[in-house]
Amino acid sequence: MTARTALLQGVRLLEDAQVAVPRLTAEVLLSHAMRCERVYLFAHPEQELREVEWLHYGRYLHERILGKPTQYITKRQEFYGREFRVTPDVLIPRPETEHVVEAALRIARGARRILDVGTGSGALAVTLQIETGADTWATDISPAAAAVAAGNARRLSSPVQVAVCDLMTAIAARSMDLIVANPPYVPLTQREGLQREVRDWEPHVALFAGHTGFELYERIVVDARRVLRPGGWLIMELGFGSRDRVEALLSGWADLQVEPDLAGIPRVITACLLAAP
Repeated sequence: MTARTALLQGVRLLEDAQVAVPRLTAEVLLSHAMRCERVYLFAHPEQELREVEWLHYGRYLHERILGKPTQYITKRQEFYGREFRVTPDVLIPRPETEHVVEAALRIARGARRILDVGTGSGALAVTLQIETGADTWATDISPAAAAVAAGNARRLSSPVQVAVCDLMTAIAARSMDLIVANPPYVPLTQREGLQREVRDWEPHVALFAGHTGFELYERIVVDARRVLRPGGWLIMELGFGSRDRVEALLSGWADLQVEPDLAGIPRVITACLLAAP
C-alpha cells in the first residue's frame, strides 16, 4: 500500500461518512500514522506503508468517522504559532481565541502578573507568558485539564503556575494586572444543536455554563473586582449573541470595548478596573 493509495482510500471513506474537509483530514491522519510531515506525502507518494503504519491509519480513520475530532486523535493543535498537546480532558483551542491574545498584547502588554481563568490546554496562559515574560498563573476546576496545561507549559519552557480551583477562588486579592478567560458559555438548552464532534467529545465542563450561558461570566466579573489591582484589565472571549448581556455585567468598568473576529462577529470584550469597589 503506497502513501498515494492510502490517501485516496482515506479520502473516499471520509467523504462517504460526510466528514468535513476529507482531503485535509486524510492527509493529517496519514502523516500522523507515518510520523512524518504532510509535505512528505506529496514528495514521496510511492512510499510503501509499513504494516504498523497502515494499522494505525485505519484506526485513526475509524475514530474520525465515529466523530472523534482530529485533534484528539493526533493529540495536538496549533495555537498562535505553537503546538499544544490536547486530550479529551480539554477544549480544543480555536483560532478565534487568538483574538484574546492580540487584545491583551495591545492593551496590557506591560502587565507584570497575568491570570488565565479556566485554562484548559493552557494555550492562553502559555502564549501570554512567552509573549510578555510576565509572571503568569492559570486555573482550572478539572485536575486532568490542569495536568495537560502544566505539561504544555513544560514542553514550551514556559514557567506558568497552574492551580486546581473553581475560577479564581485560590487567587489572592489585588494580585493580578490582567485576567483573561475563555469561559464556558453554551446554554444547556442548546446542547443538542451542537456538532456531534463538540457535543459528544469535548469536555462538558468547558462547554456549558448553565441554563442561560451567562453563569460563568457573572461569577468572573464579580471576582475579577477582588483579584485585579486598580488599573488592571479583564479580557474575555464572547459567545455568539452574548455581547449585550456581558456589557451590562461590566457596567461601571472603564474603557469598555468589544472587538470582532475576522467574520465580523463580536468576539472579545475588554474592560479596565479603575478603582477598588
